[in-house]
Amino acid sequence: MSMDPRYDPAVIEAAAQERWRRERAFHVVEEPERPKFYCLSMFPYPSGKLHMGHVRNYTIGDVITRYQRMRGRNVLQPMGWDAFGLPAENAAIANGVPPAKWTWDNIAYMRRQLQSLGFALDWEREIATCDPRYYRWNQWLFLRLLERGLVYKKTGTVNWDPVDQTVLANEQVIEGRGWRTGAVVEKREIPMYYMRITAYAEELLAALDSLPGWPERVRIMQANWIGRSEGVEIGFPYGAGAGTLNVFTTRADTLYGATYVAVAAEHPLAVRAAADNAELAGFVERCRQGSVMEADLATLEKEGMDTGLQVIHPLTGDRLPVWVANYVLMGYGEGAIMAVPAHDERDFEFARKYGLPIRQVISNAIEERRRRGDADVAGPENVRFDFEVTLWKPWYAEQEGEVTSFCVNSGPLDGLPHQAATDRIAALLEEKGLGRKRIQFRLRDWGISRQRYWGCPIPIIHCAVCGEVPVPDEQLPVVLPDHLVPDGSGNPLSGDHAFLDCKCPGCGAAARRETDTMDTFVDSSWYFLRYPCADQSRAMVDERTQYWLPVDQYIGGIEHAILHLLYARFWTKAMRDLGLIGIDEPFSNLLTQGMVLNEIFLRRGEDGRITYFNPADVDLETDARGQRTAARLRADRLPVESDGMGTMSKSKNNGVDPQALVDRYGADTARLFIMFASPPEQTLEWSDAGVEGAYRFLKRLWRLAADHLAAGAAGAVNAAALTQAQRDLRRKIHETIAKVDDDIGRRCTFNTAIAAVMELTNALSRADDPTPAGRALMREGIEMSVLLLSPIVPHITDAIWRELGHTGSLMDARWPVAEPGALTRSTVDLVVQVNGKLRGHVAVAPGAAQEDIRAAALGNADVRRFTDGREIRKVIIVPGRLINIVVA
Repeated sequence: MSMDPRYDPAVIEAAAQERWRRERAFHVVEEPERPKFYCLSMFPYPSGKLHMGHVRNYTIGDVITRYQRMRGRNVLQPMGWDAFGLPAENAAIANGVPPAKWTWDNIAYMRRQLQSLGFALDWEREIATCDPRYYRWNQWLFLRLLERGLVYKKTGTVNWDPVDQTVLANEQVIEGRGWRTGAVVEKREIPMYYMRITAYAEELLAALDSLPGWPERVRIMQANWIGRSEGVEIGFPYGAGAGTLNVFTTRADTLYGATYVAVAAEHPLAVRAAADNAELAGFVERCRQGSVMEADLATLEKEGMDTGLQVIHPLTGDRLPVWVANYVLMGYGEGAIMAVPAHDERDFEFARKYGLPIRQVISNAIEERRRRGDADVAGPENVRFDFEVTLWKPWYAEQEGEVTSFCVNSGPLDGLPHQAATDRIAALLEEKGLGRKRIQFRLRDWGISRQRYWGCPIPIIHCAVCGEVPVPDEQLPVVLPDHLVPDGSGNPLSGDHAFLDCKCPGCGAAARRETDTMDTFVDSSWYFLRYPCADQSRAMVDERTQYWLPVDQYIGGIEHAILHLLYARFWTKAMRDLGLIGIDEPFSNLLTQGMVLNEIFLRRGEDGRITYFNPADVDLETDARGQRTAARLRADRLPVESDGMGTMSKSKNNGVDPQALVDRYGADTARLFIMFASPPEQTLEWSDAGVEGAYRFLKRLWRLAADHLAAGAAGAVNAAALTQAQRDLRRKIHETIAKVDDDIGRRCTFNTAIAAVMELTNALSRADDPTPAGRALMREGIEMSVLLLSPIVPHITDAIWRELGHTGSLMDARWPVAEPGALTRSTVDLVVQVNGKLRGHVAVAPGAAQEDIRAAALGNADVRRFTDGREIRKVIIVPGRLINIVVA
């Protein structure tokens, strides 16, 4: 029976997917004798439907999965759902349905979408983080960490909506007001549970060097977030022995330049001073209501107020005023700083505003020569003005060949460079019991309490007699009620007595459950460890986890470079120390894919601001040729959110619907376009023309195979009997094999791999050779094209593979390997330049002598047009690449 010449993706893809389902083609089991490969893409939030970013992410993973399987590895590619979170609560409020129903309905739809794209996912290992069988182990590990002191409770600052009586996430605070009520948001201190990630700060930082398979920029981002600093802890006594104000600084050499100290609004000294000072209390409260984000401090107008308190400078004995300042955060360091206005930009701005002293204590050779008035030194004569101009230079670094900066106006430190001065300061302070060298990290412990309903319940019981009591293991999981419908006015768990009321496990008295739930980052911090043993009911992980871990290839967006990846690394190390797993790092290799930018319409307002709109919200007018002549926004349509960098927010559901694309062109076209349009780590700009082009290529591939089969059977290639033209075509086939193998296996540049196969199929289409040898070569070329493309477009290649007479699964076929003999060239083509400009090409034998190469280049007719009658000054030969002839 001949092959249907018409390419019908709907029929082809349905048949392939049904066969894969029936044969459980993607289910894998542990086989210790085979090399394993664990390929994982970050699991999605079940928002309702896939967007093209999902398609890109999971297609990348699927290409790698299928490639590694054809290389003979035992490959696991699972899928699950990051199902808890605030969006489900917001949808429940908007639609009047429980978050559980909304979430599970979305999961069912998105699962069908993923299956329609032909991803080689082992659905028998599917998990959802809102399933009690999963989050039971969140709770179990929480209790183990609590026992080890790696979970503790303290007060933390949150955004509080006084109308809805609920805590708001940072993204729900719009210009200081609640997103739903418009009420002015307050800052409140409430008890929260924290995970002591700082206990692993040193290891988390050092281990980044053991991850060469991670992008360098991700490792740098994590290192900066952890933020290791070597410095000195300095104590400023106060109140005639009443206490010591501790600060940490990396610039202890500037201690003699400290002219005041500043504390955060929440600092005990600020609270103490405000107790009997109404004006100060009002200022402290305003600071507490302000932003607590470190990133906001750079643009914040510096404000402060003198507390009336003073501390003693530990070396000079001078009294320094204590100010409350809005640019000092309680959550960073000690919640206090020593202010050195001469050498810190924020301190300088603050001191100038409030008339506080500025004392220079760092200088360099240029500065000192200017100070002495040396005539040969350019610059202002006024020392103070010169100081202001040069203030923000890095004083402690070498400047343009001058000697290292050094201390001035610093008593025993005068003349000492930065490190020597720091060492001396530390020694002096240690002698007085007022300081020591220490290491500090920017990283802060992870607050996991969320005052929300749709999340994993924290397994704590509050008893009036026993206090806070952990839920016994045998009572886990603490199941979240799934029938509640939040209305935005507080946590519905607080009013659900079936959940809230319980007995104390310790004394049996009436008690109540904790109503806070866990941060959803907890759910995603270990899901990759659960996939291998998703059916395990008696333990968090088992020996199958040890077989599959670490993940060999992890794929996801760069937006997860810090928090998700850092928390996952922390949980892995904590579980290792509990004896649950035997690995140090969860992900051996990391690929961070770029975003997909869809077509967006924009409108520039009178104020110059650009507003973005979805194509679905715009009516287009076209002329007779189909060219757009006008675009009108439909009524009641809202703009799309933009982050200002050309990327569109997911919160407005903007973008091309992948399902519509699959329905029209087929899954293979969607997969091919999204892999071909851009390298994976770069931003992909959507193009309807690109989609059409991908579809046309697949039709050509199908037609190429159909035409070949229609001409009858073909035999095997006899390499020894090929003509020169046939040898050239066969070399092209095997060069393509080598390139695609490198592009997919090592470089992950799928777009160049596809381009190489397109070039090969073009060469095959041009080959008009009906001889037996030509027919055999055509069959080899088609088969190799099918094998090389199969990880990217698995449906069409599976169908062609079967039409070619193969009975086994294409995904289990052997990945092709280029034959060295087929790669041998009888000649090498070299570019010939004259004075750097391309003027011709010559073919020479591989390994030809330079004299022969020179003669061939100079004798080339195209080249001689530019050299005849001119002096040949030099001939430069770059072996295997080019010849450059330099003429007068």
